[in-house]
Amino acid sequence: MTLKDSAQDSVVAAWGPESRAALASLALAMLMFAIKFGAYLSTGSSAIFSDALESVVGVLTGAFALYATQLAHRPADNDHPYGHGKIEFLSCGLEGGMIVLTAVLVVGRSVKALVGGSHVDHLVLGMWVMLGTTVITGATGVWLVRRGRRLGTIVLEAEGQHSVSDAITSLAAALALAGVQYLGWSWLDPAVALCVAIYLVWLALRLLRRSAAGLMDEQDVADASMLRRILDAHLPTGDKEPRICSYHKLRHRHSGRYHWVDFHMMVPRWWDIDRGHRIASTIEYEIECALGEGNATAHVEPCSDPACQQCRAEQPAMEDEVKQSQQSAENL
Repeated sequence: MTLKDSAQDSVVAAWGPESRAALASLALAMLMFAIKFGAYLSTGSSAIFSDALESVVGVLTGAFALYATQLAHRPADNDHPYGHGKIEFLSCGLEGGMIVLTAVLVVGRSVKALVGGSHVDHLVLGMWVMLGTTVITGATGVWLVRRGRRLGTIVLEAEGQHSVSDAITSLAAALALAGVQYLGWSWLDPAVALCVAIYLVWLALRLLRRSAAGLMDEQDVADASMLRRILDAHLPTGDKEPRICSYHKLRHRHSGRYHWVDFHMMVPRWWDIDRGHRIASTIEYEIECALGEGNATAHVEPCSDPACQQCRAEQPAMEDEVKQSQQSAENL
């Protein structure tokens, strides 16, 4: 393959399904930003203001998510031997931080409206606009979350969760306007905006927590359970070939959607290097297939356990091979 072909393949991979989904999310975020700020300028509602501010976050984080999905697909290089997948966790953290900033601004605007009073115009128009954006952003958010889980990218999941939260805040704004219109509760508009701010902080903390876990290589419980099931099946008490004596020092981490696994496996001490390597490669390949996108590395060590079942099972065969070798040498 030529350098030109490799570059073309990188471009195609960069604009894969993840990037196309991120681009669609960004386009929708820009449309929602225009609609909601138009509704805020028309009504002056604090609840719509909080929703419009979240749309600003949606545009900024959507642009970074698009960049992150493209960068994450770049192959490993000399400067990044483990690939570029960590950018996905950084994108998730940026989204959480921006949402916290939005919540602070919403609180300030809402407190001012509660203390000084607020006046809302064009209530019915604002209500219908918010209900319309609720349906659009909610459906898009569910689609992005499912798409992100299917493709294994945290960027799309975070974008989807943000869109779902956007739909919830839009619905809250519509209900606030309905309360002002039909019940005459003018205080309900800024009060709902404050509730929205609290919800945004909760959502942001979840995103920040997940981002920090990925950046600090926190062990994934589901992955750990799956890896142990695979390795346990190759133990003497397991039900799968090839057999190994034991394993230890199992470690794994994520680099975005990509998985890195390493472990030490114990084998009978009389195995030669070729056999140990073949067994290790077989188990590594099984792990990589189970993970989808990943790299597994096994360090082969000689077993030193005198009570090892696998060593005892192979001991007679090994002794026969030694005797045959000695007899062949004597005949020569």
